[in-house]
Amino acid sequence: MFRSLIRGRGRRLLWVASAAALPLALLVSPSGSSADTVVPINLVAPTNIPNVPALPGPVSPAFTLGNTVGALVTNPIEGVQGTPMTISGSGLAANTQLTLEWSTSNATWIADVEPATVNYLGRTSTNFNVTIGTVTTDATGAFSFPYVAPADFGGLHTIYAVTTGSSPVEVAQGGFTLLRIVKVTPTSGPIGTPITITYTGMGASFYTGGASLLWDNHYVGEMMANWTRGTASIQIRAAGPVGVHYIQIGNAISYLYLNVIQSPIPYTNGATIPFTVTKDNGPGPATIAWPANVTPTVSQVTTLSNANLDPNSKAVATLSTNSGPVDSTVTLNVTGLPVSGSQSLVWATVVGNRINCNSTCWQFATNTLGTATATGGSLTATVNVPDGLGGWHELQVVNGSTIEAQVPFYVKESIVPFFNRNGSKVISMGLATANDTQAAIPNGQSGVGTKTFHEGDEFTISIKGVGWTQLDNVLGVDYDNSYMGYGCGFNSNGYMVIHLHATGGLGTHIIDMYPMLYSLSPSFANTPYGMVPFLSYARDYPGLALGYHVPAIRFAIKIVK
Repeated sequence: MFRSLIRGRGRRLLWVASAAALPLALLVSPSGSSADTVVPINLVAPTNIPNVPALPGPVSPAFTLGNTVGALVTNPIEGVQGTPMTISGSGLAANTQLTLEWSTSNATWIADVEPATVNYLGRTSTNFNVTIGTVTTDATGAFSFPYVAPADFGGLHTIYAVTTGSSPVEVAQGGFTLLRIVKVTPTSGPIGTPITITYTGMGASFYTGGASLLWDNHYVGEMMANWTRGTASIQIRAAGPVGVHYIQIGNAISYLYLNVIQSPIPYTNGATIPFTVTKDNGPGPATIAWPANVTPTVSQVTTLSNANLDPNSKAVATLSTNSGPVDSTVTLNVTGLPVSGSQSLVWATVVGNRINCNSTCWQFATNTLGTATATGGSLTATVNVPDGLGGWHELQVVNGSTIEAQVPFYVKESIVPFFNRNGSKVISMGLATANDTQAAIPNGQSGVGTKTFHEGDEFTISIKGVGWTQLDNVLGVDYDNSYMGYGCGFNSNGYMVIHLHATGGLGTHIIDMYPMLYSLSPSFANTPYGMVPFLSYARDYPGLALGYHVPAIRFAIKIVK
């Protein structure tokens, strides 16, 4: 055994024990490693998340409180974004230039990023001020400033009047409460119609930062807007039967705050919008809705190891693509190798689970994918992505037990196809009957591919490439927009088969699977918003900062007599 020093984003030093026989052998505790401690970091939002409102103004310099602070008057005192208002002051120093500062916040996710896993630790926010304008008082010490309520986090925003100069001083303050807007489009359509729901004015604080969505009083999931400055835009699908249904949205920490009007934050009340299901056109195809393609802000990826790395190697490894599903092919190119001859191509992954463990839950593991010959310091090979866990992995070029080069690859979730008897045609994507025999356990007891069932029939949905971190090891399941539970793919090496029953009457029924923040074992303090479908995954999900692309996966079945 030997020890190697691994640096994680420059924030901590981790001593990791490694066996010489396996370049990434590592026994890990429930938190993900053998000796490291949980180090929370505030994740930085990717800069290219689409449709994020800009700050209402430049960040203001710090100021001190004056001996006497007057009152600013805002008219009106509350409203939604875009509301015209007037900010006025009186009784101030005459003919004096002042800046007007608007209090706002930034909100983000907290995570512990380790070589073996990522732990979800909650959310946090910070408060600061921005400058929204400059005024000069008249001879009586008064001013009036027209303004339009900006797109920002909802709730009370303090407005300060501050002197200019090298030592700014607050001389007056007031406030404006930014209220919420709910927009649903369209408001009618057949079963399966994509419905976009935009909720504007969500808050930055713990109690105002989340929202709950209901469909006909059934819980669909949660919405967040940490990285989108208070505006969440999500998509669900219309569920039957034909007729009027009700979409309700309101303040929540996972589940709806039903009497928020009586709370200290009554302005966080949402709305109920009717949606008319017009007809049943039958079940459409299974689809995958990917999150926004953004640039990660965290460089550390799971399974990246400095253990056994050749200190003399200056090799550079690249891939023809850096992500894809299991069983796909990728071309590896390496230059600058210090060795020649046959080299092992090794896939770095993990093995284990989060349930049956004492001091060890999972460990690093390696799979040899074949060999390739290095000539003149260069190597090219075609590699088949293993059928296993999703998420980040390392493809390594190994000489004996020494890693000469490594490059990360992200395994994306995918839907399992079901073929006809001779394997010549796909007859179903993901959906199949259930086969509850012992012999069918290796394939999750899935049976024959179909999306047509009799009422009460047991059926299965099969997914591959499910990961193992708290950001990608589970998917929440909605049946006709009603949350019923979740499936996990860690223990089954990324292959997840969930079992459901065809209920709800004849016709088309929808099943939607959403990312979730896994907050059970290992559990950490202060991890709200976990274990429910995360509807705003596309723009506001902690995994986006680490390069995780956990999608929503959508199915539909037909129930017949």
